[in-house]
Amino acid sequence: DEWGSYPEGCRDYYPRHRDSLAYFLVMYHAARLQFPSKVHNYRISAKLPLVRSTITTSRRMSIAPSKRVKIVTAAAGFVVKEVPTTPIEGQKTGTSGLRKKAAIFSSGNYLANWVQALFYALPSDEVKGSSMVLGGDGRWFNREAAQIIIKLAAGNGVGKVYVGQNGYLATPAASAVIRARKAYGGFIMSASHNPGGPDEDWGIKFNYSSGEPAPEKITDKIYGYTQTVELLKMADMPDVDLTTCGVHKFGDFEVEVIDPVSDYLNLAKKVFDFDLIRSLLTRPDFKLKFDAMHAITGAYAKPILVEALGADASCCVNDVPKEDFAGGHPDPNLTYAEELVKTMFSEEAPDFGAASDGDGDRNMILGNNFFVTPSDSVAIIAANAQSCIPYFSGVGGLKGFARSMPTAAALDRVASSLGVECFETPTGWKFFGNLMDAGRLSICGEESFGTGSDHIREKDGPWAVLAWLSILAHRNKDVPIGGEKVTVEQITREHWAQYGRNFFSRYDYEACESEPCNEMMQHLRTIAYSSKKGDKYGPYELDFADDFEYIDPIDGSVSRNQGLRFVFTDGSRFIFRLSGTGSSGATVRMYIEQYESDPSKQNLDAQEALGPLIQVALDTSKLKEFTGRDSPTVIT
Repeated sequence: DEWGSYPEGCRDYYPRHRDSLAYFLVMYHAARLQFPSKVHNYRISAKLPLVRSTITTSRRMSIAPSKRVKIVTAAAGFVVKEVPTTPIEGQKTGTSGLRKKAAIFSSGNYLANWVQALFYALPSDEVKGSSMVLGGDGRWFNREAAQIIIKLAAGNGVGKVYVGQNGYLATPAASAVIRARKAYGGFIMSASHNPGGPDEDWGIKFNYSSGEPAPEKITDKIYGYTQTVELLKMADMPDVDLTTCGVHKFGDFEVEVIDPVSDYLNLAKKVFDFDLIRSLLTRPDFKLKFDAMHAITGAYAKPILVEALGADASCCVNDVPKEDFAGGHPDPNLTYAEELVKTMFSEEAPDFGAASDGDGDRNMILGNNFFVTPSDSVAIIAANAQSCIPYFSGVGGLKGFARSMPTAAALDRVASSLGVECFETPTGWKFFGNLMDAGRLSICGEESFGTGSDHIREKDGPWAVLAWLSILAHRNKDVPIGGEKVTVEQITREHWAQYGRNFFSRYDYEACESEPCNEMMQHLRTIAYSSKKGDKYGPYELDFADDFEYIDPIDGSVSRNQGLRFVFTDGSRFIFRLSGTGSSGATVRMYIEQYESDPSKQNLDAQEALGPLIQVALDTSKLKEFTGRDSPTVIT
């Protein structure tokens, strides 16, 4: 008959159009796409995912979807296919997005399910024709993941995607690009400061139009859709070459590969006085060292420090991003940034040292044989901002400060002195974003090496480095070459003398078994709830103990169970939290803080000054008994 030897599916699927030869020819080729022998685009599979779901399916899911790909749209430039999938358990999205082992993300439809669930969670009329940003920290699987995300974005109606060259975009730079290009939002492929590689961590999160991480009302919706997702809307289009900047058009959809540095650098030039910083970095008697830890800020270090600010190229070390961070752990602290620490605590130490993490949103600041705690760092930046950083000396000035609850209260004392608000929030940058959008926050920080301001809506490692260089440049602008320079240590000690010192330390117990950690937290919660003012904990008298709760002053939302804290009448305190920034197990974080106003006692080593309070915290928590750990993985 007229169907000849064409596939049988054509005969059944288009019976009304047999009398139209032209239409038949079009539909025949579409049918060939509809019934492929194999569907496989960068780990996107029409087969059931390797990770099986144990979630009870909804009524809508009660009938198993066809295992064949269905063509639903012939969009200009490409065909959109509905690829069958099934829900995968465990895709709960938190403050930092979704993080799992890279092997899990790269298997089956794990990543595609989450991305499709995100598009279902967003209003379709807002997504259609919108522009979005895509980039990440260069870790393993990012290149393949970028192609998956681009095809799902096209399939779900996005009009344009800006992608960092080679898939690179530091987290603060992604926030800057979203804001500069007025994008609807953006995908950030990163597991932050966690290791990378096939056997290590991978992560993804979505940031909104002001560059801030998606709020809980969206992340909760994403999780809901991951439990019911059954179809992936994939554009059938070729992979995009991400190695060269330029525009790639596919009908009404386009991908623009952009320089990952330019938008961020342009913003930095508006925030800081680059001429002032250049005057410091080009001094023959000033030396610095920046350690990118083979992570994403390696792509930013030389363009900013060397090309824009005139520093010698030798100041940048480990500045070539690698998919596995050269086997290292890209967390800028005294333990994992060991190479930089050895350099800065040597006899020939540079004047200034800094490091940043996997995705560039954290920082560590060091002077010659001197370490600045993150809590002190944000306070010192805040105290010097108006005199050293043009962004804060203009009409807007300083609107307010904020810190996460576990962060030492050094920032509070600066705020009180300057007469501005200071907020105490749960851990998570999204809480700062609300305050920034409401015009009530300028500078903020977390004890976990995160510092930033309202120039973007993410913590910003390079910003903190440039802020410190601005302070040093300002303090040394009148010091002649060869003269006695003002140092990082001197600036810090002068700050303590003026405001007092908040001795602070954090103990991290990483990769613990989750169940005994939860039991320990319940043990502490029971003690906190039954305690009363005046109770004795060794030499310390209790003021109050609670599980920190935060009522957002902007939207009224309530965040409960944000950390168990024991606060004493002299202002000392210890806090316990379980961290969710890793991909497996649990990390117990213990925070210790004690205030000292006497300058004669401010030069003690922090571990010595805090020793008695640390012992009280360990005894109260029974941490060793619950976790079996004799010592922490990391001490900050």
